[in-house]
Amino acid sequence: MNIKKEIMEFSPIGVINTPHKESTKTPIQPVFAKGITGTVEIYPEYSEGLTDLEKFSHVFLIYYFNQSSKTMLKVKPYLQDELHGVFATRAPHRPNKIGISVVKLRRIEGNILYVEDVDILDGTPLLDIKPYIARFDSRSDVYSGWQDEILDDTANVRGKRDYKE
Repeated sequence: MNIKKEIMEFSPIGVINTPHKESTKTPIQPVFAKGITGTVEIYPEYSEGLTDLEKFSHVFLIYYFNQSSKTMLKVKPYLQDELHGVFATRAPHRPNKIGISVVKLRRIEGNILYVEDVDILDGTPLLDIKPYIARFDSRSDVYSGWQDEILDDTANVRGKRDYKE
């Protein structure tokens, strides 16, 4: 199969506002950002697309890692001191700089989503929103590669970035 490389253009549909101002102090996953709140401002021309979203408890935020200036195919993730292929991690130094987080949706007021458990840098451009649907998104037969080797205590400390090397 011959797949032609093509250039795709995306425009943000909004911006994610959080208390996280520095990447080195931002929790590395929503599970390590428990209780941290933020807002997602949807640009007015897209606000009609929010209809019925308030009926969901969680949403996927799909965003652009606009603060990531490099691409690396092998990275050393925060939870382990070994190199892994970037596609086996959630590192921001990806070829297409796309990030995804599941956050708790607290409420919607107009074009503003109030979210919780947010692990995203302040001012991050939002590309899309999708509802989290347990029936489709939750899996019971899961294994998580090298992540399964990480002890919970290690993950809890490193994931919150409360550790010193």
